[in-house]
Amino acid sequence: MRGRGWIKGLRQDEARQVRARIAELERDLMATTVQGRHRRFEAGNELRVAKFRLERIEECIAGIAEKCER
Repeated sequence: MRGRGWIKGLRQDEARQVRARIAELERDLMATTVQGRHRRFEAGNELRVAKFRLERIEECIAGIAEKCER
């Protein structure tokens, strides 16, 4: 069985990946290329979902850290 530290490491890695994707989506939305309105809408939607997911992952990491301190 794996410990909390291993799970925390997985969540931190997942958070790094989500942050990278958020940065990529933000760059795409700010780019001056001729994107279709539909594509910008999709990128905005994906950005919103990614930010929500990152918030949940960070809450999970914080919960693991609290349990490790006890």
